[in-house]
Amino acid sequence: MSEEFSSKPLPFRGGVGVGFRNLAQGRWTPPPPPPLKGRGLIWASLLLAACSGGKDEQTAPADETASLSPVPDAAPTDTAAYTPDPAIAPPAAPEAGIGAGDKAIPAAIQGRWGLAAADCTSTWGDAKGLLTIDAANLRFYESHGELARIRERSDSRIVADYKFSGEGMEWDRLVLLGVEDGGRTLVRREWGEDASAEPLRYTRCAN
Repeated sequence: MSEEFSSKPLPFRGGVGVGFRNLAQGRWTPPPPPPLKGRGLIWASLLLAACSGGKDEQTAPADETASLSPVPDAAPTDTAAYTPDPAIAPPAAPEAGIGAGDKAIPAAIQGRWGLAAADCTSTWGDAKGLLTIDAANLRFYESHGELARIRERSDSRIVADYKFSGEGMEWDRLVLLGVEDGGRTLVRREWGEDASAEPLRYTRCAN
């Protein structure tokens, strides 16, 4: 290299001459490149998307499970359920019009019913579990109940007061009658002196 070239005034940058000689001796360092802001933002965006995507995948099954929660079944009805009002006294006599229309025992309850199969078929007159019902009467083996007043009534159930008589005695009894199993079973429940504590179930007789 010629002296002319080496003795030529060199420009200065930051107090250090920038030229062939200074570069060769390592006395000048190129300025650092500008920070990669754009590239850093891209990586940050990718990391944020990955994190948020993972959360969505974890929470999705919980939302689906909540939407598929089973609906509780409705509580079954109890034909024999009834709570008498102790303030209501038995009627002194059957009400007017009793046994007709809406004041009659429902047709679905009327007929012959037996506590046992033999009660429906016996021809000896000893069917102690046989109950025969019409629009206004309950006929048992040794007693008879006459409908006196209705407290509740539907097509398949009735709660009513009866005037009973049998074997030279008379008494009042509150009786619930209701059918189940498509009319094949009769539920009978009573309240009053010497009444059975548990409901009784009868089977409809074939004829």
